[in-house]
Amino acid sequence: MIDNDPYAWLEDIEGEAALAWVAERNAETEAALTRGPGFAPLRKRLRDVLDAPDRIPYTARRGRHLYNFWRDADHPRGLWRRTTLEEYRTPTPAWEVLLDIDALAEAEGAKWLWAGARVRRPDFGRALVCLSRDGGDAVEVREFDLDTLRFVEDGFRLPEAKTRIGWIDEDTVFVGTDTGPGSLTDSGYPRTVRRWRRGTPPEAAETVFEAEKDDVAAAGWHDPTPGFARDFVSRSTDFHHSELHLLTGDGTLVRIDVPADADAYAHRAHLIVVPKSPWLGHPAGSLLAFGFDAFLAGDRTARVLFTPDARTALAGHSWTRNHLILETMHDVSTRIEVLTPAPDGPWTREPLADVPALSAVSVTDTDPDVSDEYFLDVSGFLQPSTLYRGTIGGPMEILKQAPARFDTAGLRVAQHFATSEDGTRVPYFVIGPDRTATGPGPALLHGYGGFEVSLTPYYGAVTGRAWLERGGSFVIANIRGGGEYGPAWHRAALGADRPRAYEDFAAVATDLVDRGITTPAMLGASGGSNGGLLMGAMVTRYPELFGAVVADVPLLDMLRFHRLLAGASWTAEYGNPDDPADRAHLEELSPYHRLAGDRTYPPVLLTTSTRDDRVHPGHARKAAARLRELGHRVLLHENTGGGHAGAGDNEQAAHNKALAHTFLWQHLAPADAGR
Repeated sequence: MIDNDPYAWLEDIEGEAALAWVAERNAETEAALTRGPGFAPLRKRLRDVLDAPDRIPYTARRGRHLYNFWRDADHPRGLWRRTTLEEYRTPTPAWEVLLDIDALAEAEGAKWLWAGARVRRPDFGRALVCLSRDGGDAVEVREFDLDTLRFVEDGFRLPEAKTRIGWIDEDTVFVGTDTGPGSLTDSGYPRTVRRWRRGTPPEAAETVFEAEKDDVAAAGWHDPTPGFARDFVSRSTDFHHSELHLLTGDGTLVRIDVPADADAYAHRAHLIVVPKSPWLGHPAGSLLAFGFDAFLAGDRTARVLFTPDARTALAGHSWTRNHLILETMHDVSTRIEVLTPAPDGPWTREPLADVPALSAVSVTDTDPDVSDEYFLDVSGFLQPSTLYRGTIGGPMEILKQAPARFDTAGLRVAQHFATSEDGTRVPYFVIGPDRTATGPGPALLHGYGGFEVSLTPYYGAVTGRAWLERGGSFVIANIRGGGEYGPAWHRAALGADRPRAYEDFAAVATDLVDRGITTPAMLGASGGSNGGLLMGAMVTRYPELFGAVVADVPLLDMLRFHRLLAGASWTAEYGNPDDPADRAHLEELSPYHRLAGDRTYPPVLLTTSTRDDRVHPGHARKAAARLRELGHRVLLHENTGGGHAGAGDNEQAAHNKALAHTFLWQHLAPADAGR
């Protein structure tokens, strides 16, 4: 264990010594990975995928317009733009450009990146535009006029902070931001909710709600739905627990009495609740509907919209004006139905669309205020996306189809189940050639395993070009800690039980070898963020299973993560290092502290970003330094921008992906490393 961390100085994000050390590591990585004849062509092919002009421009409806944010080779920072449905139906829609981020960045001499916009309902005349400086989570907020297409002089504007903001009416917003001492939680998020009126300073705005300093965040929002206009505030006590309150006109808070670990919100006359633990006789992961007013009056009679089982979990749901579209997963493959509210009985349900096996479907947009319109995206590992539009009860039309981006000849998709150490069946997908005829080959195993995040089928054009076309197999492991089988699947790897996720991933790796798909020497592993913690566990716990490991923007120091940037918000997932009850298992979990010189580790590539204000770059820096000290093979690449995504534009993203896949191919297919 590291009692006095000799590499703590690398936590100084912009420190001169730390940045000089990073520059040396970057130079080593560039020399090792970019000088071969295959690197530049690979990077170009990946950039071509990311910039392809025939990508589907996914949209969000705001009134009569469909809004889209678009990046390509000519606009690396992107364009915020809009069109009409009639134009969108055409092969080459005419787009009205609202904001050119490249032009703005050049004019202001700032590395602005798009971070979204809050368009005001129901008139859609103004927006609160969020701009990130080089990819960080912190944003600058500016009011934008959607008629004149200009920022509003003397409009709502806030300097860089991890701000939460939303419209109440044309002259008022709810805002939580950094207004000085006491306004942020220990996690760096807003602690207060203020009602801010146009023309007044934000620090003078009326405080309507305040969370505790050790909470994660406070939030407030206005629901402008005609006939159901309401204000709400919430406090996230930790990452998985929160309180929801109705804010009445006289400022009174009315607690919505649902379990702290439940997801809950109001929609028109309904209160929708997804309990994460058993409640009122309903299992965790159910989807329940109550009458909102009746619930506040004490009625706990629920309409059960979905009940999970051992193999089926809730994946999502979306409202149209009169219906609810329900997405569920059965063994990680999606099913989709339409539910229709009934005033005095069970809601009716019927299928919305057939989804091919081992595929994914997602609702990309609806118009819940006005119509029963929906946009539906269907894709698979070898099936490029098709975007449909329909109205509930009517036919679906194909709006857009993405072309194939990589050669799928000889590739197939299969789902298998590995048996983990405690007997749990763990699903995983394999995409690649049939190894029964060729024998084992290079394989890349990817995982996440945390925060109830599910890894579902998708069409990965970058992976297709960088890995599958070369003859590699790509594998996705649906390990515990994720949400593939609902809340219980997540809870099984919480806190001191986190090793269950690691055992699952190791079981999948072993199963791949047993099936003859690969060998340990040809098996790579990759993951980012919490998945980077998973990679650290593989290096320190199961090094014999892998030939190379890539950890992107990783979390690795589990004894100091809560003191670095947003890390305090994750103690509900991992435990609190300052709590003696948690300290022991966090010491055991921490990859940084498990690193040893008397074991043989596979070569490791660590990537991070100087501008990552979520997972501190010190995690990757310190682990790289420690691995070097112990004599292990390690490379570090730290992008100067890009935030937690690790890349701020398509050029950076293509470069990062080319680095990772070149590194993996060098070590997992050394006889063919020049390809």
